[in-house]
Amino acid sequence: MIRRLVAVCVLALATVAAGCTPTVHLEPAPSADDPICADVSVRVPDSIGELSRVWTDAQATAAWGDPSAVLFRCGLESPAPTTLQCVTVGGVDWIVDDSESPNLRMTTYGRAPAAQVYVDSTRAVSNDVLSALSNAANMLPKVGECTAPDEADPDATEAPHTD
Repeated sequence: MIRRLVAVCVLALATVAAGCTPTVHLEPAPSADDPICADVSVRVPDSIGELSRVWTDAQATAAWGDPSAVLFRCGLESPAPTTLQCVTVGGVDWIVDDSESPNLRMTTYGRAPAAQVYVDSTRAVSNDVLSALSNAANMLPKVGECTAPDEADPDATEAPHTD
């Protein structure tokens, strides 16, 4: 009887512990199974600022915060040249799309495959996010670069052109 009670308590504790850890549902990118994305995925940080990493249910993805303030995917097609703002952070060029402000979508430029990060800019500083992810994103092979990237703020409104 005591063994059964201990087993029930252990099972209940495991269920409660599992319930405390959210799993974020994300769709994998088309080339998420690229081995390079595996190299990238193991290098994303455990935290970004005060946001802790949470579990995701898709290959080559990551999320931080509860609820999530930062979402990351690897395995996208490299973006074509654009007039959207391009910033360079940690040696990586990122295209900044602020069309869903205050949420920003930032995609590596000149990297194949590409990676993309969504940031709720009311809860995380985009420069801090890109700085935290630059080590991982630098694993993506460089195949091009922005022609006139901003070195500073991805929240700026000017939009240098890319090639």
